[in-house]
Amino acid sequence: MKNLRSLGHSDLLLSPIGLGTWQFSNQGRNWWKPVSSYLVYDIIKASLQGGINWLDTAEYYGHGNSEKFIGSILKLLEKEGSLTGTIYIADKWFPLLRSAKTIAQTFSGRLSNLQRPFIDLYQIHHPTSISPLKKQAEELANLQEKGLIKAIGISNFSAHQMVKMDELLKSFGLRLDSNQVKYNLLHRKPERNSVLDVAKERGISLIAYSPLQQGVLTGRFHAEPDSIKKISMLRRLNSGLSSRSLKKTQPLIELLQKLADKYHKTPAQISLNWLIHAHGSTVFAIPGASSLKQAQSNLEAQNFKLTKTDLQKLSVDSEKLN
Repeated sequence: MKNLRSLGHSDLLLSPIGLGTWQFSNQGRNWWKPVSSYLVYDIIKASLQGGINWLDTAEYYGHGNSEKFIGSILKLLEKEGSLTGTIYIADKWFPLLRSAKTIAQTFSGRLSNLQRPFIDLYQIHHPTSISPLKKQAEELANLQEKGLIKAIGISNFSAHQMVKMDELLKSFGLRLDSNQVKYNLLHRKPERNSVLDVAKERGISLIAYSPLQQGVLTGRFHAEPDSIKKISMLRRLNSGLSSRSLKKTQPLIELLQKLADKYHKTPAQISLNWLIHAHGSTVFAIPGASSLKQAQSNLEAQNFKLTKTDLQKLSVDSEKLN
């Protein structure tokens, strides 16, 4: 497999793009429409056979439904002999109103759902635990010492919290490997709140979730504004989808289309390529896929590289919208 990158300080070599799996939650319609196991199978198989070598999930995604999909489908693909190379899994502990001791208490459930003896990257989903970071770091260090996890990550943590967690892990002879944050051309907050700076200074990888602003950067809503009505209210609010926002972002979509024509790609692929190349090898991206077509599009996004001039043009023009 080509173009693999080290995740933080770990030994994990990952493709620049992984597969996000929140859409496999199958828990109501507030965020995502339910997907069939057959479609999930096709999406995961196409992704892993096409050049992606890792999937990101979480305890929170459908209370384990996403994990169960991944576990059962990977076992089936292994049985079929459809997989080549190592497949990595990134998972997350849900900390809201929970103490650090539940990291270990709930870990067997993660392994059971995934049908694996260990998890490659284990992340704290939010900085919302009732326990201090020191206790959380200690629990994660214990899991790594036992060989149950290979790398340690966090998600939605501030720059200050990143530094603190990294220093705490150093006391156990470990390092913080990643911080998963919302990051895309229309949401460049990590560049302004020092999260990206800390990542570069300390060798911590950033994993960008919502890399296409939940579909806005594909241009499909600009082409068919009425399709917004088919999206759940929560997703509309989270992505800022409205007729006003479509008008505001139209110039960026036009630039993405212009570059898409130049590279014979799509606006979505151009957007993802900017993410994984604008800051060297610091940023990974985890777009989701609710169709086989989307999964195949994600794959192609890591098979080319925008020129420095085009990367800069996208950076400058999108900054005006942030």
